[in-house]
Amino acid sequence: MRQPPNHHQQQYSYPPSSPAAYSNGPSHPSHHNSLPPHGHHSPAPQHPGAIGPPHSSSNGAPFPPHQSANGGGGSSQFGSPHPPSNSNGNGNGNGNGSASAGSGGAAVTAHWQQQLSFASISRQASSPHHHARAAHLAARGHPTSAITITDPNRGGPKPPYGSASSAFQQHGKQASLGTIMRPESTGPEVVDRLDSMRSSSVTSTRTANSSAQLTSSPTHEAANGHGGGEAGAGEGKDAWTTIDMGGMNLKNVSPELFRYTFLTTLYIPHNALVSLPGSISRLVNLTLLDASSNKLTSLPPELGLLTHLRDLFLFDNHLNSLPAELGTLHLLDTLGIEGNPLPETMRALLEKEGTTALISYLRDSCPVPLPPPERDWVTVEPDSFPNVLSGKPAEPTFSILCYNILCEHMATPQMYGYTPSWALSWDYRKELILQEVLNYSSDIVCLQEVDAEQYEEYFLENLSSQGYEGIHYPRSRARTMSGDEKRHVDGCATFYKPATFALVEQQVIEFNQIALRRPDFKKTEDVFNRVMTRDHIAVVTLLEHRASGARLIVANAHIFWDHDFRDVKLVQVAMLMDELAKISNDFAKLPPRLNLAEGFDVAPAYANGSKIPTIVCGDFNSVADSGVLDFLSRGSVSKDHADFMNHTYGNYTSEGISHRLSLRSAYSHIGELPFTNFTPGFQDVIDYIFYTTNSLGVTGLLGEVDQEYLASSVGFPSAHFPSDHLGILAELRIK
Repeated sequence: MRQPPNHHQQQYSYPPSSPAAYSNGPSHPSHHNSLPPHGHHSPAPQHPGAIGPPHSSSNGAPFPPHQSANGGGGSSQFGSPHPPSNSNGNGNGNGNGSASAGSGGAAVTAHWQQQLSFASISRQASSPHHHARAAHLAARGHPTSAITITDPNRGGPKPPYGSASSAFQQHGKQASLGTIMRPESTGPEVVDRLDSMRSSSVTSTRTANSSAQLTSSPTHEAANGHGGGEAGAGEGKDAWTTIDMGGMNLKNVSPELFRYTFLTTLYIPHNALVSLPGSISRLVNLTLLDASSNKLTSLPPELGLLTHLRDLFLFDNHLNSLPAELGTLHLLDTLGIEGNPLPETMRALLEKEGTTALISYLRDSCPVPLPPPERDWVTVEPDSFPNVLSGKPAEPTFSILCYNILCEHMATPQMYGYTPSWALSWDYRKELILQEVLNYSSDIVCLQEVDAEQYEEYFLENLSSQGYEGIHYPRSRARTMSGDEKRHVDGCATFYKPATFALVEQQVIEFNQIALRRPDFKKTEDVFNRVMTRDHIAVVTLLEHRASGARLIVANAHIFWDHDFRDVKLVQVAMLMDELAKISNDFAKLPPRLNLAEGFDVAPAYANGSKIPTIVCGDFNSVADSGVLDFLSRGSVSKDHADFMNHTYGNYTSEGISHRLSLRSAYSHIGELPFTNFTPGFQDVIDYIFYTTNSLGVTGLLGEVDQEYLASSVGFPSAHFPSDHLGILAELRIK
């Protein structure tokens, strides 16, 4: 689960008018990347049951919604203005500056009027470093608020590459120099020294988000200049995030520029660029890119990886098409295309319905990429070896799959705007989910975000025909509902193969109900205001291995998502472990199983519940350095742990919390996966399979997703991954 992007349509002046905006680009709202809830509106499937984009003509050529399939060439039904052409200042001769009526005398729409206005302003900003100079003038009296870049056409000595500017020296920061490839040179020549890099009026998006634990994703690490040879620009209010290289007649841009992954705004208009390198995708934090008034004939598909973009200005170039990969720019507010010989269908769609409609059209028209290779199976060396000379049968093994499948009503275009509509539809995704579960053929399957209707009518029906039995409980809110409304409440489902395990008992742990019954919680306001309002659950299944009689406890949990409520997460998991202790102790008192398989004489006996093999798995919405992970893996957390956030929770915050199980994450044997949740704003591990080390051992794990495939992906769900989570799978042996 991730935070939904803000999809409000905020208008910006172009160029920006305030000193802060001039020095660091338009002031976009920061997007906190803590784990948010899913939306609550299911999309209307447009292309169920087939891999491929909708809106295709009979010959496979895509066309926008409402466009006739045979309407090739000529004017579009939308109408588009055809103002007279004029020079854009670089001799391109493709600038359209008139605000005349559209074809057939139709009035200019508000969307196209915005295009014409922005394009007109862009054409007037052709002087070298227009934005940086304007920022300096607007902030006169604050000499460090703008970035100064040396004009390459001027003479004079060049600073040595790698030298530190006075501003960085003063603040103990290491300076990194942008470089530009000049056409007459055979190698990169340093032509700009970023020597006025402090900005007291701005704070970059990366700095604003750096405090949140749940934003420690690869994207954010790159933005902060960690590893990978990326350049950092310092932290806090002294960070600079904008470079203005406009009006310099540049013919090439050096790849060294793309080391500055912290940049949020890049101005390169009014140059002589004929192409943009694909490595521009390394500028993952860009919110504004202005490449207007160049000589671009095409755009790299990698631009689609810049998913934070809000404004992309491409006025007055020679573009005759747009890559369909731009469809992943789901946050884009303004796409400036005026002055380009683009197909009439694209121009008409933008004219009538705006940037959002054009991006949606590109997204649903994007070709389906090749599927990734199968995830590798990783064999884990056992921590101990059975005595093969003892004559006893081999220790029994089993496999378990844990998977948050992304409930139907939570997979909305507002939450997952980067996913094609046909790939987001439930009819398409549920088939992929079922296929994935059946391909792994695990002995136990623990799913989260399964609503009652889909459990009964789809998963139970299809999995039971493949030798599974299932258990499902919805979240606590279902108690207050009836009829059809109740059937759409999601919950947790656990499936098992009755040929391998016999079901002894099943229970549901409703965290808000447990909190209500605890005497030490009754006088705590924080419990009522924070814990009781969250209706997450865990499903506990008590099983016996048919052949050996060994017992197994499986807890399938879904924990609250919000980082600002990490105290609630910790309290929920503490209650989970308290309840498991009671359940397991009662389970240990039951008589041993009879009728064992050949070679197994007597079923194991258990002195207490901590001796029973136990699995605690699910979507914990918690990263490695969280209180939840500390508690589960270490067995205790002090009463003053930071994740309690100074709230009061009875004995938990007066004495601390602890449990008796020796738990370890199954994937800790390989240092965990790179992520189990993958979206544009968040990539990290939040799903886990914990096991008791005294009674279970890991023998194998399902590996990570192919890195080459991920390099061209912005996030899940996608054509090949039906959820924003990855399924995790472990094989274990019962000691």
